[in-house]
Amino acid sequence: MEDNKKMTLLLGAFLVLNLVGILGYMHLLDVGFVDAFYMTVNTISTVGFSEVGEMTVAAKLFSVFLIFTGLGVVGYGVTGMVSLFFEGNMKDAWRRKRMEAKIKELKDHYIICGAGEIGQIVIRQMEKSGTDFVVIETDDKQVAELRRDGVLTIRGDATHEDVLEEAGIQKAKGIVSSLSSDADNVFAVLTARQMNQGIYIVSRAIEKNSHEKLRKAGADKTVSPNEIGGRRMAASILRPSLISFLDVITQAGDVTLDLEEVLIRKGSALAGVRLREARIPERTGLVVLAIKGAGSSRMRFNPNSDEVLGEGDTMIVMGTEKQVLQLKEMAS
Repeated sequence: MEDNKKMTLLLGAFLVLNLVGILGYMHLLDVGFVDAFYMTVNTISTVGFSEVGEMTVAAKLFSVFLIFTGLGVVGYGVTGMVSLFFEGNMKDAWRRKRMEAKIKELKDHYIICGAGEIGQIVIRQMEKSGTDFVVIETDDKQVAELRRDGVLTIRGDATHEDVLEEAGIQKAKGIVSSLSSDADNVFAVLTARQMNQGIYIVSRAIEKNSHEKLRKAGADKTVSPNEIGGRRMAASILRPSLISFLDVITQAGDVTLDLEEVLIRKGSALAGVRLREARIPERTGLVVLAIKGAGSSRMRFNPNSDEVLGEGDTMIVMGTEKQVLQLKEMAS
């Protein structure tokens, strides 16, 4: 906006200078508009062709004034335009180069395909959790805004292999496809699965019959924001007390309680220990809601105190971010 204002002022000054020159020569040399315009251009540009009338003392002094003023306005304008062009391009090139270098260094990161309304929410959650991620977006305006905010962003089509390659899909841990159509999401999921068999893929589903197509294409999980929103609205009116309870436990005053999963890694002090002996609630303040065994898809909800924790097990817990980090240290 500031650059546009500067260019408008320069253009205005140049037009005013030409108008002053034309009117001045028409009066001093007693010539017509075309001849006065010719003299003005000659004088400002310092070309120095022959005069179209008798150069009186007043006309000569006016020409000197016009030359110095013209050199100042034109010189400043050209300098400003060159500076604006090269500075803007250099800034963009430098920012793009730095982002490309950071993207190449990423490992075990996440790829977000599409920065629309759903994609923006995913981006905010990723930022909140401090997770490494890169965004793929086709809209130039959206890409520019994300880059200005410091978000690692690639301008391109997420259904293309070269774009996913640039996003580091071979080293990525997961991918979220939140594109605007089911067809694009299917192509993105299919391409991602072919390029990385082990990557975890979550895809947005728009039409109600698209879940199966996305799973066949390779999605591990499909999510329909419309269905979730509809169920939440229905539950809010049919079971308001339940929804109020959920709101309370996930937003207790100024403290946000999150549901989080914690993996028990190899060599962890928690491996081979009974849940009562681990004393997770006493040591961290977390509530253990469920345990998923290593290599299993079945959740064991409300585990009893005799449950033995094993390497590769995943605990589903509820608590604050600080409490979760404490447990992750214990489980690592």
